Amino acid sequence: MNKKIKKIILKKNKTKITCLTAYSKNIAKIIDNYCDLILVGDSMANVLYGLKNTHSITLENIIQHTISVKKGTKKSLLVVDMPKNSYNNYKSAINNSKLIIKKTGCDAVKLESNNKNFKIIRNLVKRNIPVMGHIGYTPQFKKKFKIEGDTSKKSKKLLKEALLIEKAGAFAIVLECISSETSKLITASLKIPTIGIGSSSFCDGQILVTDDMLGLSGFYPKFVKKYENLNRIIEKAVKKYTREVKLEKFPAINNFLDGTKRR
Repeated sequence: MNKKIKKIILKKNKTKITCLTAYSKNIAKIIDNYCDLILVGDSMANVLYGLKNTHSITLENIIQHTISVKKGTKKSLLVVDMPKNSYNNYKSAINNSKLIIKKTGCDAVKLESNNKNFKIIRNLVKRNIPVMGHIGYTPQFKKKFKIEGDTSKKSKKLLKEALLIEKAGAFAIVLECISSETSKLITASLKIPTIGIGSSSFCDGQILVTDDMLGLSGFYPKFVKKYENLNRIIEKAVKKYTREVKLEKFPAINNFLDGTKRR
C-alpha cells in the first residue's frame, strides 16, 4: 500500500485529516506544507471555467491540471477526480484511471457513487489503483443541491452505500452535504476515514474548495467558512498597478532592465 495512503488511514479516530483542492502548481505548493491530502477536483469546472456544473470537464482537463499540481506536491496525498462519463463501465474505468496515474503520477483517483458502481471500484482496487469514494450530494449524478440523509430511511440507505464502498476496497470516502447524525453514524460504522464537506465535524477529516475558502469563487454556502477575501486584496493590487502605470510611476528606474534613466 502507498505509504501516504496508509498514513491517511491510520489517522482515523486519532487526528483530523486536512484536505483542500488545487488546480495549479503555485497553489499546491502552499497547500502541500499544511494539508494531508490535495484533491484535483472536477470543481475546476465551476471555479476556473465558469461552467454551471462539473459535467463537461474532460479527462484532458483533469490530466493537464494534475500535471501542474504534481509539480508543487511532495508531502500530501494527491487524489484526482475522475470526470463524469470516464468510468461508466469497467473497461473505461480501468483505461482512464491508468491513464491519469501514468501521465500525472498522482496517488489515487476519486469516484462519485451512483449506488451502482461498487464493482467498478472493486475491479480498480484489485488492479492496484487506489480509490477514494464519494457519497451524499454527488454533482456528477444529482442535479439538486440539498441535505442528504435527513430521515431515518435515507440515513440507512447512505450507510449501506458507504459500507459497500468500503467493502469494495476504497481507502477513504467523501461525505458531501450529509446530515450531522448520518455523518456521525457512517463515520462510526466505517473502518476507513470519512472526509466531510458540509457534513459536520463528526467526520474524520474536512475538505473545502480552496477558491471558496479564500474568497475567490463567489460561491459561499453555509458550510464554507471564508478565511480570507482574496478578491478584495487582488482588486486593490490591480487598481494600484493600473493607477501607477497611468501616472508613469511604474515602471520606475529600478525596474528598467538596462538601467536607462527616465527622461
